[in-house]
Amino acid sequence: MTTHHDQIHELPIWAGDLQIAPLTGGLSNVSYSVTDAGSDRGPGGRYVARFVRDFPFHHVWRDREVIATRAAHAAGVAPELVHDQPGIMVSRFIEGKTYSKTDVAGDLPRTIDLVRAFHRDTPAHVTGAGFAFWVFHVIRDYAVTLRAADSRMSARLGEFVEIGNALEAAQVPLPISFGHHDLLPANLIDDGARLWLIDHEYAGFGTAMFDLANLTSNSGLDDRAAAEVLGLYFDRTPDRALLRAHSAMECASLLREAMWSMVSEHYLDAPGVDYVAYSDEILADTETALERYQTRFGRNRPASPL
Repeated sequence: MTTHHDQIHELPIWAGDLQIAPLTGGLSNVSYSVTDAGSDRGPGGRYVARFVRDFPFHHVWRDREVIATRAAHAAGVAPELVHDQPGIMVSRFIEGKTYSKTDVAGDLPRTIDLVRAFHRDTPAHVTGAGFAFWVFHVIRDYAVTLRAADSRMSARLGEFVEIGNALEAAQVPLPISFGHHDLLPANLIDDGARLWLIDHEYAGFGTAMFDLANLTSNSGLDDRAAAEVLGLYFDRTPDRALLRAHSAMECASLLREAMWSMVSEHYLDAPGVDYVAYSDEILADTETALERYQTRFGRNRPASPL
């Protein structure tokens, strides 16, 4: 049986002997750090090899990820993709500090500058047919997928869709940009001179609000910090409508993550990941965020609790 190590060694891009080590932390893909010792055939270097496949149930297609990754590199915000073939993507390894929630909270200006640069500069380098990410469509489509899979959450899917629809109604018109849509702190890396953004499998055209809400939610930022994020991004003091849209989008981001995990219960089997426990954890976080949103901006979702 061919192992991941065998497949890495067989790639036609190496110059010398390889050192391969697993990278941990992913919820869906398997990745390795690969150090190429170099030789007279080339200088070598350090890389990340990711073993990937299409996830139609998550709206993830790797040809789109390749386009997005190359566009982000051309825009100067992501490391270079040096090789791709069916099932494997190899990017340059960024030596630096992987961000935590605390790092994001302590470095909001640089973080928002990076997000804004991604939104502003990446679209000019995107090729081929356009592709979109709209979280409220994702929530509705996940409900269809989960119902077909006879999910343990089937009885509650109608409620999830109604909540998503109510949160969508709270949004404000914004320009279309090209978003990352998976702004976990761990996808930000500081090399000591600048920040980089990695992992572009959910990237696509949409509005800025999901990235801003996804970032603040994933980083555990409070309302004051969220207002700062909006002020930095839009270069103005956010009004109540913008604050409400952002708070609603935080809830939608969490609901989508919970439903992502519910779908993953049926279709993914990442080593060491308990999708059932993760689904329940994020669903509880969603309820907390919804209560905070309602307390601040009023109820615009069905009265039944999650």
